[in-house]
Amino acid sequence: MRLYLSSFRVGAASDALVGMVDPPGRAAVVANAMDAATPDVRREAVELEVAALRDLGLDPVELDLRNYVDDGPRFATDLVGFQLLWVRGGNVFVLRHALARSRGDDAVRDLLARDALVYGGYSAGPCVLAPTLRGLEHVDDPADVAAAYGDGAQVVWDGLGVLDRAFVPHVDSPDHPESAFCDQIAARLRTRGVAHWALSDGEVLVVEGASTTLR
Repeated sequence: MRLYLSSFRVGAASDALVGMVDPPGRAAVVANAMDAATPDVRREAVELEVAALRDLGLDPVELDLRNYVDDGPRFATDLVGFQLLWVRGGNVFVLRHALARSRGDDAVRDLLARDALVYGGYSAGPCVLAPTLRGLEHVDDPADVAAAYGDGAQVVWDGLGVLDRAFVPHVDSPDHPESAFCDQIAARLRTRGVAHWALSDGEVLVVEGASTTLR
């Protein structure tokens, strides 16, 4: 399993990402954490990720989970030939719902178990890999799920369980508007003795097989 999990944007270890993907590798960009935003804001969010990955020499294209409702097998099929799945930040509950209703969550678990691609991303992208999303409601509004997908849309509180602990981004990052809330989440987990990853903006958790490093 290969993971490149950043607190914010590409982070300060882009050499590690490039080494895992080997440019000009194809990158599938998932931006569904932004589905509750206006169309213009969401489009700009996609363009930002595409530009950042192109700057690394990669070949990015968006795969929108809204096009794969109840069709995880097709999502997995469309990912064949991609070296990187890049999942950007936004609202983690919106992202989790999009993964669940497309069955993309099962596809991601299977692809990672087979080491078929690299999973990379930041903020909500890594957070959704944890065993649970409990606690993140202090940062992201679960009500955005209904705003994005309609009143019947259910909030999914379980994460994908790819990581064995919570991922808390933006810790000690005063330039990020969510830093104070993330500091509080990390502090609560520390007080309770709960294992977690707490990353400041710029830091990246890199997993390559049995090797896990914080860079």
